[in-house]
This record gives sequence, C-alpha cells and structure tokens, in this order.
Amino acid sequence: MSGIYVHIPFCKQACHYCNFHFSTQLQRKTQLVDSIIQEIHWRKDYLKDNNIRTIYFGGGTPSLLSTQELDAILQAIHAEYHVMQDAEITLEANPDDLHQEKLANLKQSGVNRLSIGIQSFYQEDLSYMNRSHDAQQAIDCIHEAHKQGFQNISIDLIYGSPTTTDEMWQQNVRQALELNIPHLSCYALTVEPNTALAHFIKAQKSDRPDENAAARQFEYLVKQTTENNFLHYEISNFALPDQISQHNTNYWRGVPYLGIGPAAHSFDGHSRQWNIAHNIHYMQHIKNKNKKDLYQIEILSDKNKTNEYIMTSLRTMWGMDLDQIAQEEHKLIIRQAAKKYIEQGLLRQENQHYIVTEKGKFLADGIASELFV
Repeated sequence: MSGIYVHIPFCKQACHYCNFHFSTQLQRKTQLVDSIIQEIHWRKDYLKDNNIRTIYFGGGTPSLLSTQELDAILQAIHAEYHVMQDAEITLEANPDDLHQEKLANLKQSGVNRLSIGIQSFYQEDLSYMNRSHDAQQAIDCIHEAHKQGFQNISIDLIYGSPTTTDEMWQQNVRQALELNIPHLSCYALTVEPNTALAHFIKAQKSDRPDENAAARQFEYLVKQTTENNFLHYEISNFALPDQISQHNTNYWRGVPYLGIGPAAHSFDGHSRQWNIAHNIHYMQHIKNKNKKDLYQIEILSDKNKTNEYIMTSLRTMWGMDLDQIAQEEHKLIIRQAAKKYIEQGLLRQENQHYIVTEKGKFLADGIASELFV
C-alpha cells in the first residue's frame, strides 16, 4: 500500500532554524490549493498501487488551511485513489492554530493524527527560535486536542539549543510524558545554510549549538522514554508500541509514495522526483499544463538504491536486512565495513540484520555513510 504527502508551503512567520520551502505571504493560498488539487488529478497514475494507506499534510504549516481547503484536497485524493477505511491521515499543526473549533473541524474532515510543532515548553527557547506560539499555548492545545477526541498525537521537541539547559530539557521531556503524548519526534538543533540562525551565528549574535550538550540531552531522552515503555523506533522518533507513525515508517522502509505541492518529493521504487520549489512558478506550470517542467527526476542506480536503504534502515530499530539487497558484491562490502563497528559496540548483528546499538545511535548517520557501497 502506498502513501501520499501534500506539502502546504505557508507559515505565519519564519522560524530561525528552518530551511524547508515555505512562504509567509498567504494571499495566494487559495490559488495554490487549487493547483495542488489539479496536480492530484494529473498524477493519479504515478503510483502502481492505488490503495492509499497513509496521507500526510506537511509544510510549512498545514494547520493554516481552512476547513474548505482541506476538505477539497481530501476529496480530490478520494476521487482518484482508494483510501483505506482505516488510513492514517496526519496533519502538521502549530499550537496557536489548534483552538476548539479548528480541532473539531479537523476531526470532522477525517484527520486522525496530529503532529504538533511544540519545540519547547519554555518561552526562552520559543523566542530564540522565533516560533509563532507561546509556552502556554503549547500546553493548552494538547489539552484541547484530547478533549476533542484526538488520541494519536505526536509533538516535535528540539534539544541542543543554546537557550536550553539540561534542566530545561529534562522538564520538557517530563512535561510531554505527563501530558500523555504517545509519540515524540525530537531533533537536535542544527545550523542549516541560508537560515536566520546561520546568519546570527556568523554575525556572532548567537552561540553555536553545543554538541556535547546535545549528546547529554539525547541520552536523557532515550533513558526516560525507555523507562516509560516507548519504542525508540527511529533515531529521532519515540512511540508507544501502537502509536508508531505509519507514514514515516513507510519512508524508511522504501514504500512508494506520491508527493504533491511545491518542493514535494515522490518515490516509485525506481526513481525519485521533486517538484519545483517556487510557489508562483509551480502555479504557473499547473495553469499552463506544463507537466514537463513541474518536476525533476532521478533514476536510481542499484548503488543508489543500496546506499539509500543503508541510510534509512540503520536509523530504525529494525535495522538493515542484507536479504533486501540484491547484489552480492554490495553485501560483501557492507559485511567488511561493518566489522569494526561491531567490534566497537556501535553495531550488532542478528543473522542477516545489522542494528545500531544504543551506544551507536547518536552516530548512526556517520556509521551508515561508512557502509556505503
């Protein structure tokens, strides 16, 4: 079964650390939604499997969509695909959008999973990041979501910020657990090129994130979630056993998906393609029926496929299965490269599976790159 990702490229304001494609100019939002709907109809034959198991609204800030806009997109998807009755339908949201009426409307529209961009329960962190909500809204929106019947809730938290002491991070984790959040996505603050944060650091207006602090805070996160029966199922993701994100897990397992909207990526098992990352140009291509220039495409070689599988699988608790790799020469290279990491206690081998150990999790991406063929 396949998935559909819809990119909503609008935000109220720009977070200082963010390098995703978005615009704070909302005047063309309705026009862009119309273009997204047209692209859904155009791309109806992209996925070989017409059965849709997951739909994910990402961004940007999808909670800026009106009820009418969200419903129109979902109706277009249902018109072209067979959406499973129990499909996971996720919407990313900012806390300041999730008032009582909004949540009730989302529930009515069929959204059954919320991914809320909390980032921190401390105002110092939120101000540093230039988030659009405040600390009280971070708590209030979760209580309201529970009142409206949302049980499948994920929140994002950021550790390693110069404003986040170890004590603050520990309280952030405790607060999330006390609020009965069943899924946590937690990321180290990173300095991406061409972001406001990168500019502030270059101008010496902000300290760089402290890697040692990030490592300590990550270790505390792993310890606390494990003690509270969470599965550390992907490097940045922690969930109670029945609350693992189906959509994102399919990404990591190489399941095909269709990406709709500006800058959205798609994967059909053999190639990747990505839409133009420019709202106005995207709408113009749709209006002019210019499918050729709407996206770029890359046909994946066997080497590409193997390396992508190594990178994504080693980030998960299921690890890398050599039986999923067709080329024997690739398996040989991986086995040889993995030996030193097994000796160092960073990898463990279970039959044909290689799994990153607790000791190696903070180094998973680096280990994966050393195993590339």
